[in-house]
Amino acid sequence: MFVGYPVIATPEGAFSIDALLISPSRGVVIFDLVEGKVVGDYTSRQDDCVNTLETKFRSHKPLMIGRRLIVSPRVITYAPAASISDLAVDDFPLCNDENLQEALDQLTGYQWQPSTAYNSVIAVIQAISTIRRGKRSRSAVNPDSLGARLKGLEDSIANLDVFQGRAVIETVQGVQRIRGLAGSGKTIILALKAAYLHSQHPEWKIAVTFNTRSLKEQFRRLITTFVIEQSGEEPDWDNLSIINAWGAPGHPEKNGIYYSYCKAHNVTFYDFQTARRMFGSGDAFDGVCKTALANAPSEIAMYDVILVDEAQDFEVSFLQLCYASLTDEKRLVYAYDELQSLTDRSLPAPGLIFGNDENGRPRVVFEDPEPGQPQQDITLEKCYRNSRPVLATAHALGFGIYRTPDPKTGTGLIQMFQNNQLWQDVGYRVVSGALEDNSPVRLARTPETSPLFLEKHSPIDELIQFHSFSTPNDQAEWLADQIQRNLEYDELGYDDIVVINPDPLSTKTAVGKTRRLLFDRNINSHLAGVDTSPDVFFDVENKSVAFTGIFRAKGNEAGMVYIINAQDCYSSFGGLARVRNQIFTAITRSKAWVRVLGVGDKMPLLIQEFNRVKNEHYELDFTIPDDETRRHINIVNRDMTEAEKKSVKNLSKGIEKLIEDISSGAIMVDDLPSEQIEKLRKILLAKK
Repeated sequence: MFVGYPVIATPEGAFSIDALLISPSRGVVIFDLVEGKVVGDYTSRQDDCVNTLETKFRSHKPLMIGRRLIVSPRVITYAPAASISDLAVDDFPLCNDENLQEALDQLTGYQWQPSTAYNSVIAVIQAISTIRRGKRSRSAVNPDSLGARLKGLEDSIANLDVFQGRAVIETVQGVQRIRGLAGSGKTIILALKAAYLHSQHPEWKIAVTFNTRSLKEQFRRLITTFVIEQSGEEPDWDNLSIINAWGAPGHPEKNGIYYSYCKAHNVTFYDFQTARRMFGSGDAFDGVCKTALANAPSEIAMYDVILVDEAQDFEVSFLQLCYASLTDEKRLVYAYDELQSLTDRSLPAPGLIFGNDENGRPRVVFEDPEPGQPQQDITLEKCYRNSRPVLATAHALGFGIYRTPDPKTGTGLIQMFQNNQLWQDVGYRVVSGALEDNSPVRLARTPETSPLFLEKHSPIDELIQFHSFSTPNDQAEWLADQIQRNLEYDELGYDDIVVINPDPLSTKTAVGKTRRLLFDRNINSHLAGVDTSPDVFFDVENKSVAFTGIFRAKGNEAGMVYIINAQDCYSSFGGLARVRNQIFTAITRSKAWVRVLGVGDKMPLLIQEFNRVKNEHYELDFTIPDDETRRHINIVNRDMTEAEKKSVKNLSKGIEKLIEDISSGAIMVDDLPSEQIEKLRKILLAKK
């Protein structure tokens, strides 16, 4: 059942259907809703509804056999407040509460011919078929090639599920939160939602913002396709902005939420270089947002709606800045992945993010959902990108589930959620044990949350593989051979392949050898955001393989993902959680297959962890830490600044030298200040 949807393009403009039921037993039923007592010329309205919907259906080949439309919409006018006894016309059902059920019962027994038409109609209504048709068409000669299997996989993801559809259409007067795993459809939902709101309210100022620059073109394509489907016209880009988070003066394409806020409120704008000097690299954006909010004399409404993707990558201050930029209705939609960064915390509750009003009451409170009302908090538990083995491997490595225990912490875990129930919220079920602190637990994904078709297209050992090499040259040559095979034999396209180097600082050098080998074989490649615009990830003409660092990879996906130099993600002084987050994010870019490559003696250790996941049948078996252990592992594995790393290394050298001197007799313990020795003794004893 869709309410206020779909919106259909006609020569006279956008036509909105009041409500639409697509039922296995009743077929397609349009509802013409009358809120008052006067039903008016309802027969003409019914004709318009059916004719408009049939015209839409006729433009989609799966709903046609020759010239015949295989779906016949029916229509009911529902006027609950009207007295309808003298108004009804034969063959034009007019109902109130007394006879609505009877009218619906008369529609039972509908036969979908062919049976696939039911899903095809839903895809047309949701515009998913149009969006997929806008992508590159695939043709595969070998029915068992990787290209053919990938086409079958994409065809299987035909429609939005009920939670995704709700997230697109339902909009609250206030803040709305959408949570879900990587691959649960958050980006496409926000794009469809922005386009839907733009079609319904073309006069509204709507902004879509994000962290990963390469998402910009993806949003533009999705929104353009959907708006044309709804209204028959290009979006009005003056009212619908796909806008960066930070922004800069100059060309409109450089505009950003933060820059627009500074300009509107006449406060100082800081570019990244200045902000980095003032607040440090890690706190630059947080610092400028807080400064802008503190210096703004008042709130100026710039947008009717702001939709934020990748909210987990932003500090709370940016969401507060978005909130302050909205009209009184405060329509802010923010989507994020609880697991994308795999930090020990997720975004705070909305009450903590948006603070209290002048009366001390929270500005934002998520009420319990009410039947028939839009939901403020939507969780997408299904993952439509990563198969069960791929996702479980990513989580196992990211959290250190099967890592050799660290003597400092007593566990292999690198990080863990504060909220144990979050595992269930994102699609895991408890096989044994309990989701309680200090309790052993075994978790597995279910067919409901990780659909089986995501892994049934290929043998399980083909889905994810780890490979260790002796030298970087060996890795580069193997990778070049595989990419050439993918293109020439496996029937994959250039945009089906992405090569990710986890360390963003070394990517240009790290990918050089492989790119040279491919060039010698007449295979083009590009470094995303370097050889191309920062807003473009894949080659527009699909004639070049994308190489990228981890930051530009976020928000994108490909059928075949190669991760190089994965050994760098096994361990890291002063940043273990960060490098494990990198491999987690890289693995979850894959729609089908993952190849994790590495060089040197650390790679076999990472492979040992993967083999444990594999031997456990891609289930997660570990003991949930208590709060104290969580705190300890977060401190030990935290991301240190360069100054902190230097200080720890210097102190370690000093302690080592002191131990050597005492052991050799060069220094006597009695020579050292007794007060400092006693303080050190107490600190060390307290840490036991």
